[in-house]
Amino acid sequence: MTDVPARAPTDWGSSEMTGRIARRYAAERRFRWIGLGAILLSAGFLALLLFTMVSNGARGFTRTEVRLDVDFAKAALFLDPATVRASGDKAALAGSDLQNVVSKAAEARYGPKGARLFADTAWLEVLDAIESDPSILTRTATLWLPASTGVDIAAKRASDAEAERTYEGLRAGNAVRTRFNSGFLTSADATDPAAVGVWGAFKGSLLTMLVTIAIAFPIGVLSAIYLEEYAPRNRWTDLIEVSINNLAAVPSIIFGLLGLAVFLNVMHMPRSAPIVGGLTLALMTMPVIVIAGRNAIKSVPPSIRDAALGVGASRIQVVWHHVLPLALPGILTGTIIGMARALGETAPLLMIGMRAFIATPPGGIADPATVLPVQIFLWSDEVSRGFVEKTSAAIIVLLVFLMAMNGVAIYLRNKFERRW
Repeated sequence: MTDVPARAPTDWGSSEMTGRIARRYAAERRFRWIGLGAILLSAGFLALLLFTMVSNGARGFTRTEVRLDVDFAKAALFLDPATVRASGDKAALAGSDLQNVVSKAAEARYGPKGARLFADTAWLEVLDAIESDPSILTRTATLWLPASTGVDIAAKRASDAEAERTYEGLRAGNAVRTRFNSGFLTSADATDPAAVGVWGAFKGSLLTMLVTIAIAFPIGVLSAIYLEEYAPRNRWTDLIEVSINNLAAVPSIIFGLLGLAVFLNVMHMPRSAPIVGGLTLALMTMPVIVIAGRNAIKSVPPSIRDAALGVGASRIQVVWHHVLPLALPGILTGTIIGMARALGETAPLLMIGMRAFIATPPGGIADPATVLPVQIFLWSDEVSRGFVEKTSAAIIVLLVFLMAMNGVAIYLRNKFERRW
């Protein structure tokens, strides 16, 4: 019988072991550099996106105005300043042919093509000026009115040669200026790019998100609690779990078809309303909240439950006083993800009619409305070049809205977080 020699201890100084260690360290360094490169690449794409949006969208928050001197005394509007001041009848002002007054004043000041220097909605600015100061009806007033799309684009150095020459001529006469466009944040949709605003779509998004969170969050959390804490383990429970997991991966347009079939065709709810959009997006968001909620509840240590039961707590007291508070940060994380996805959705809302032209902000959840993603989609499809920068500006508003909503959710998550 031959003796088997004992295995020699590892020789850390041998060339074979030294080469193996060197290859291991080299692999770790490569992995670290690959990970760092992936992060830098992602950050680069994000920076490029933000730079593109800000550089293009910043111009959407400004508007170009052209000076116009209007002699209302010679315009023969037949309006008494005292009557206008006392009654404030805007309908009478609107019917006083202000459009023709603006056109004639523009032609008298800038020549036969002077009316083309001003936006189609410039006369509405004149109407507001008369309403705020009726005394201008008796004198010549100097007004700064929104410029046409061509002049506005030329003022931002993105137009053709003819528009550039027109703009340079106006600037030489100190008859043009560019200022912050507060109306973009306070107005609704319009056919003229100089008069459009995001307030109508922003309010529609806000109302839609309120309906979505009011329905999806409580139902999703309660479903997660039941499935994880109370539901028996059988084939029906397994079927429900598989269905929820599959619903989380269903394309969003399918939920739009479901909302169209159920909420509009069967329940006859108002078309293009935030309540219908919120219900549709709640169906889409709920599976995400349920899955995140179940994972968060499952991560609570069993010892927490055993300790609470050991001191005499009931089953529901264990869930509401111990398990749910500890799982709430994870639940809110899933809610943030689901709501962020819902805020940027367009396809399901197009299916329920929220792509209509809405010139008045909604007054409630049952009024016709649109949302920011759909508004961006509609503006991007417009022919006029004036809508290009408005589209980028609306994207900036959408991103700010998203970050604000996520910031509030993260604050609440950190506020209610409990550690053990």
